[in-house]
Amino acid sequence: LIAYQTGTVASRMIVFKKTGTLTCFSFDEDEGLSEHTAPFDAILQVTEGEADVQIAGAPFTVHAGELIILPANKPHAVYAKTRFKMMLTMIRE
Repeated sequence: LIAYQTGTVASRMIVFKKTGTLTCFSFDEDEGLSEHTAPFDAILQVTEGEADVQIAGAPFTVHAGELIILPANKPHAVYAKTRFKMMLTMIRE
């Protein structure tokens, strides 16, 4: 659903509803999303590659086929160790 782009992170929103969103991301190797917070819980599902994720300062490494929950209002960041694709499901209340 989304192609890799050299030297950047690309995203494509698939679902945008009042109750939540579903967005696909592709990360070139060594690219990432800097630390930020979101007001809602999110589920990060890895579809390709490997990435480091930090949640409130705790490090995690995620691989294709795995998922991790990003809790609301907790700072988190994502860094691609290899070319990496993920789907992010944001659940709004």
